Amino acid sequence: MDLGIKGKKAIVCASSKGLGKACAEFLAADGVDLVLIARGAEALEKTAAEIRSRYPVKVTAIAGDIATPAGREAVLKACPEPDILINNAGGPPPGDFRDWSREDWIKALDANMLTPIELIKATVDGMMARKWGRIVNITSAAVKAPIDTLGLSNGARAGLTGFVAGLSRKTIANGVTINNLLPGPFVTDRIRSNSAGEAKAKGVPVDDLIAQRSKEHPAGRFGDPAEFGAACAFLCSQHAGYITGQNLLLDGGAFRGTLS
Repeated sequence: MDLGIKGKKAIVCASSKGLGKACAEFLAADGVDLVLIARGAEALEKTAAEIRSRYPVKVTAIAGDIATPAGREAVLKACPEPDILINNAGGPPPGDFRDWSREDWIKALDANMLTPIELIKATVDGMMARKWGRIVNITSAAVKAPIDTLGLSNGARAGLTGFVAGLSRKTIANGVTINNLLPGPFVTDRIRSNSAGEAKAKGVPVDDLIAQRSKEHPAGRFGDPAEFGAACAFLCSQHAGYITGQNLLLDGGAFRGTLS
């Protein structure tokens, strides 16, 4: 399927690895020029070089933290008028809410709620003026089914979800959609870091714990980041102009509710 986005410009946050990288790759495959940002310069440059070698698109790599004013300024300077914005940031660590300070909460809100809102604020009016735009926020399946040890993530991402629910109904008349992609367990570094504490407590290798969990999953496996990237690219396509304000769950059937 031709997604109809060749020649568009996209900002993809936290895109050196995992789900962000997969989104960038699928957009590039459909001819979208990219501005990528991630904190790890080495991994980011490797990803940028891989995409340039495979697809005839322009790729600008910016090493920085999108959750900081400096990181956002650098990205918007490189791409002040994006057609596509993929908001993404590493989730806060798991733990017990009794141990979290106000500073921990502010850091989580900055990364997973306020930064996406700042980037939307900086770009959405231009998209509406041009009568076309796609904004996709990578959040978490925990928005639908909270995970007790991920309280920082649950709270921050739920806040972003509520914000998007209102704004997305105001932008679509001008051709701009805003949606959220909610990943369940995918084979990324994030699943290893989230599983490390439990594996240590149980005295088992983290890889063994992940393997056992994947077998117990309804799909009998965890997700491939490429599956996530393909879904993201479709939401950014010309064919998705009637989809807005939605929370698309990609979890292989793990959510047990009747209405997802």
